[in-house]
Parts: sequence; structure tokens; C-alpha cells
Amino acid sequence: MAKLFGTDGVRGVANDELTPILAMQLGQAGAYVLTKENAHKPTIMVGCDTRISGDMLANALMAGLCSVGANAVYVGVVPTPAVAYLTQKYKVDAGVVISASHNPVEYNGIKFFDGKGYKLPDSLEEEIEEIIKNNMEDLKFPMGAGVGKIKYRTDAREEYINHAIQSVPVNLVGMKIVVDCAEGAAFYTSVEALKELGADVVAIHNNPDGTNINANCGSTHMEELMARVVFENAQVGLAFDGDADRLLAVDENGTLVDGDQIMAIIGKHMKEQGSLKNDTIVATVMSNLGFFIMGEEQNITIEQTKVGDRYVLERMREIGANLGGEQSGHVIFLDENTTGDGLLSALHLLSVMVDTKKPLSELAKVMDVLPQALVNAKVPNHKKYTYMEYPAIASEIQLLTEKFAGQGRVLIRPSGTEPLIRVMIEGKDKKAIDMEAKKLANLIQEEML
Repeated sequence: MAKLFGTDGVRGVANDELTPILAMQLGQAGAYVLTKENAHKPTIMVGCDTRISGDMLANALMAGLCSVGANAVYVGVVPTPAVAYLTQKYKVDAGVVISASHNPVEYNGIKFFDGKGYKLPDSLEEEIEEIIKNNMEDLKFPMGAGVGKIKYRTDAREEYINHAIQSVPVNLVGMKIVVDCAEGAAFYTSVEALKELGADVVAIHNNPDGTNINANCGSTHMEELMARVVFENAQVGLAFDGDADRLLAVDENGTLVDGDQIMAIIGKHMKEQGSLKNDTIVATVMSNLGFFIMGEEQNITIEQTKVGDRYVLERMREIGANLGGEQSGHVIFLDENTTGDGLLSALHLLSVMVDTKKPLSELAKVMDVLPQALVNAKVPNHKKYTYMEYPAIASEIQLLTEKFAGQGRVLIRPSGTEPLIRVMIEGKDKKAIDMEAKKLANLIQEEML
């Protein structure tokens, strides 16, 4: 059996790689691993994003939960961070989100949270995988009154909105905001939260039909939002992804403000307010060099992890940090939630704008963004971790690393969720790094196909 879990749960094409049978097995094995220490009958919360396959997979997963004696609480379409927060609030034993985040509609995914709202460590995911691999040998399937049941809750999204606006009660009266909901899980929560705080909200891509999630919209397709902010004469644009755990922004001039810049703006403000714990932000190796330079200039320590917000979170917990995230827009405010949270990120960013009375374009000058070239090489999924075993690829990476030493960097990494190897080169000459990144990506594809 191929490895099931990537950097963000189990993900694949729904009804092909991620089948209802696999979803049921993940429910069975996940319930066992996450609740085997419990003497009581466990309860697991389940939520999903707006994609059409969500109902199919959620019901299969909940059937799996019930078949091993666990109860399910189904909260329907809510952001991933809502499940993380509500798992703690309702004191259930675990949480599950059915979502493929920023991926197209044909994909879906299943990710687990423990009872405290944290994504699972590798060891627990491996244990779940092993049970499935061994055909559920260790599991017991109760009968009669021992079978689990499903409870449906419709108030979850309101609870999440209340938590967000109580955590960051910023007054947005007089501020015009364009919000791109990606036809995803933010379509209700983000718009309602901003309106409750007084904002003049222009919502786009907030009519999900099950098939249009992330389709040329949201945080992976920023062009329409950039143009719309200028057209509407708005102060800011906010873009979420399909499950609303990430945020990217657009300033009043229609210029992109990415996750690194968002962390830099908020981190600097938190440091000045005395609320940035240990004057430290945790980021990944993919963060822009300009972000690390900003840290030196602002006397903020930047801790680095490998790519994946789960690894950022692990490091934050180890060192007691309360701010961390990724360039892609996953930002974690550990005092308020246990995972990346697009709505909290938005409210914190807007709060800095209100507190400083500065436009986002000026706040973004806290760091210079060095040019980056990011090119994806499509490779067979089972080969993507072996690229350094190909002499031609290893040799070319070594040559480029030497070429950009001291004035940039080369970073190659397999995608945790897709059959891709990501080639990132950073440097001062955009034209040169674009050319080199494309050349290396083409070489990787040719050698590994």
C-alpha cells in the first residue's frame, strides 16, 4: 500500500484514490487510535468544505466511526480552523475535516485533529495507516447498543464567528473590504464576521455550488481580487482558500501581500505591543529571504522548519511561540487557535491597519520581497522523494546552489499532497532565476518520467 498521509492528511482524487471505502477505513482506524485510551464511548466531530464529494466521504467516514462504537457530531460546511477550535470547545475526543484545501474540485482529503485541536504527529498517522494495512485486525466491531450514532449541529459556524470576533474585536466601521471566499468554506463565516464588526463588505466567489470551489478564485488565483479592490476603491482585499485556513491580502493599490508580509506586519506590531512571545516568529524554509532580513532589522528571531504548517505548529509548541506560518498564507495564532486560521489572520491584519491608521501598502514596506521563481515538475507520485538518486538532477542542483551562494538560494522539495516536485530559486535577477528554475524543472521531469 502506498503511503496514505502527506503533509496535510490523506488527499487524492475523490472516488478514485480517495474512495468511500478508504474514508470508512480511516474513520474506523482513526477512531481506534485517537480514543483507545478512553474508558468512555468516544465522540468525534466531523466538518467539510463545499466540494460535491464532501457529503459522500463524510457519511462514509462517519459510518466507519459508528461501526467501531464511536459517536459522530456532524457540523457540516465550516472552515478547517472552526473544527480545530470547536473540537476543544465541545470537549469531544477528536475532530475530522473533509477537505482538499486549495486543490480543484475533483480532489478531496481527510485530516484529523486530536482532542485538543492539534493536527496529528507522524507517529499517530503511521499507526492509523498500519491498522488499515493490516485489514483492521486489532479493531472490535460492537453490536446492538454498542454501535455509535450521529448527531447533527447547525450552530457550529456561529460559534466559530463569535470566537473570532471576541479574540480580535476590531472596529471596522468605515472600512471597505473586498472578500474572495473561493466558493469554499469561508463563504458565510468570513463575510458575516466582517459585517458584524462594521465593515462595508464586497463579497465575491461566495456562491458555492459544490463544483466551483477554488475555480480561478481564492488565494491561489489572486488576479480578479487585485483588480476588484482597485475598481471598488477599497482599502483592502482578503482571499481565502477552499477550507479557509489560509489568507492572502491585496493592498489598496491592487498589490499582493503574501503570508510572509502578513506575518511581518502583524509580528512587528505584536512586538511593539509586547504580545509577541519570546520576540519570535516560526516560519518555513520556503519563506522569502526578505522575511529573514526583516527579522534581523526588527530584532525578531525567525525560527525555521520544513514545509508544512503542522511542522510550524510543532516548533511553536516546543519553544513557546504564539505566531508562525507560511508564505502561502497559513498563519497560526496559538493564543487563539491550534491551526492556520484565515479569519483570525484577516482580523489581526485589519487590526494593525486600524491601530496604526496606515494603509496596507505602507505597512507592507516592513520587508522587501526578493524575487522568487517557483516551478512545478510533474513526476510519478511514488518517485517524487527519490529525485537526488538521479545523477543528472543532483549535479544540476549542486551547480545552481554554488551559482546562487551568497546572493540567493535554491530549494527543491516534493509536494506533500500532489505528484509534483517544487523548484524554488531566489535571487536578485528575476529573469535569470525564472530561466534556471524552468530549466531545472524540465530536467527533473525528463529524468523521472
